[in-house]
Amino acid sequence: MPLFVENASLIMSLQDLGRFGFMRFGLPESGPMDWRAFGSANRLVDNPPDSACLEVGFTDASLRLEKDALFAICGVGYQIYLNGRQMPLWMSFWVQKGDRLDFEKTPGGNWVYLAAAGGISSQVWMGSRSVYPKGGLGRLLQRGDRIPIGESTHQSRWDAGWFIPQANRPAYDRDVSAGVIPGPHYERFTDEAQAAFWQQKFKVTSRSDRMGYRLQGENLAHRTGVDLLSQGMVMGEIQVPSDGQPIVMMPDHPTTGGYTSIGTICRPDLPLIAQAQPGISEINFVKINPNDARDRLIKATNDIDKIEKPQEDIWTHL
Repeated sequence: MPLFVENASLIMSLQDLGRFGFMRFGLPESGPMDWRAFGSANRLVDNPPDSACLEVGFTDASLRLEKDALFAICGVGYQIYLNGRQMPLWMSFWVQKGDRLDFEKTPGGNWVYLAAAGGISSQVWMGSRSVYPKGGLGRLLQRGDRIPIGESTHQSRWDAGWFIPQANRPAYDRDVSAGVIPGPHYERFTDEAQAAFWQQKFKVTSRSDRMGYRLQGENLAHRTGVDLLSQGMVMGEIQVPSDGQPIVMMPDHPTTGGYTSIGTICRPDLPLIAQAQPGISEINFVKINPNDARDRLIKATNDIDKIEKPQEDIWTHL
């Protein structure tokens, strides 16, 4: 049990790529809020892409290391300190038994992901280690918990120092421009609402969590009633209930819903939405087509593999 939780953040859980094939039973995919940061952390310690990571969100956290290990932490909105020394994000580094790792919340984002070489060996539910408390599948981490890590051949300080260049990371910013494919109920909104959806900026509200991000802006009015027969929902879908305020579906989203869908955010831009700060960030939507979304997804996926290591690496000599 090499990771001891000395202080848990507001939302702190274990997530892998997600749980698939169970939406018909009411279980969403779950998985990471920021799939790019999650995938990059695993890549930097040479884990399989579906290895579980520690997801830390919204407030400070701290861990005590009970075993030597190779770590990487990716994301935004945090500064990381190893025994009081600030460490770079988006880079692998070596830790030793007894070390303390602090996650200090800063402006600029919400989530970071800790990957350990060997992956996190937590309980598996329905083929996934992703925690989903609302469905009774595990719980959020608490102070005093211990997190098990699997064995890996990459357990040497000489594996430290690999990093993902800035140009190959998501373009995080305080304000977000996200590509959206118009949804099946787009024509049910008035002409004024359609124009407002593309032209205005929406604030991210504090009523945002792993289930959905609630936005606030000019009301998006419907031509007719807002309610529908329940239908399936997907991550990134933008529902608009009767109050005219959009809700972006996130990894723990409901699997069915009865409100109109004005569009779906393309997967490459979901990390930017996830890192948008409640009460601070503004989001504007840009219309794209499925081919554009596919091309952007291919590029985003390829960027995860573009890691580098400097020849003279101070991080291997800590």
